[in-house]
Amino acid sequence: MAKYSVLYNKIQKDIEDGRLKPGEQLPSEKELMDEYDLSRDTVRKSLSLLVTNNYIRKIKGKGSFVLEMNKFDFPVAGLISFKEMAAKTGMTSYSTAVIRLQLQKSATFPTKALDAQEIRSIWEVIRVRTINGRRVILDKDYFYQDVVPELTEEISSNSIYEYLEQNLGLKIGFAQKEIVMEKATAEDRLLLDLHDYDMVAVVNTLVYLVNGKLFQFTQSRHCPDKFKFIDVARRNTP
Repeated sequence: MAKYSVLYNKIQKDIEDGRLKPGEQLPSEKELMDEYDLSRDTVRKSLSLLVTNNYIRKIKGKGSFVLEMNKFDFPVAGLISFKEMAAKTGMTSYSTAVIRLQLQKSATFPTKALDAQEIRSIWEVIRVRTINGRRVILDKDYFYQDVVPELTEEISSNSIYEYLEQNLGLKIGFAQKEIVMEKATAEDRLLLDLHDYDMVAVVNTLVYLVNGKLFQFTQSRHCPDKFKFIDVARRNTP
């Protein structure tokens, strides 16, 4: 077995077995060289492979840190609420905190989309999603009040989609989504547990009813190490 594989396998197993915890710092390159009697190049090769396979993250001037292994799948093409996602993935430790709920008079959705520039009364709902004790999603939702007449903190902390469909009888149809990476803002750093990350994964979504009427804009801002976004692609054949 190659020398670098011995160190790689040891650290990999310690992470997978929970002996090394998420966020924990690994020994320095010099300490690993001495402990395993390896050259600097061999240690660096092991660490680089751990980075490639998403076990650790190297931060310049600080060292190597263990990444969280569990990531949750968010379907890109589908429309799913946080509560539905939690049930689908079997989450047991999660919560929603409503940071702000207010009605904005004479406002527009905060997006450059052409069909979202009407001046209307809009509900603004800012929520933080916590999973396993870590604040990982900042959700900013905006709803036209003529479609959603009333929102409460109780509804917002449970499931707005459940309320829209079961109580208001709305039929949610489809959405347009955009996924980008952005520099973390002061608000992101305040409300999310970003650790040492300075970027967030952002999903901007325009949501329509089945009759094609736009009623919602949402922006979800995610800790980049915690989530992956999935979709199913099919090739069209002649």
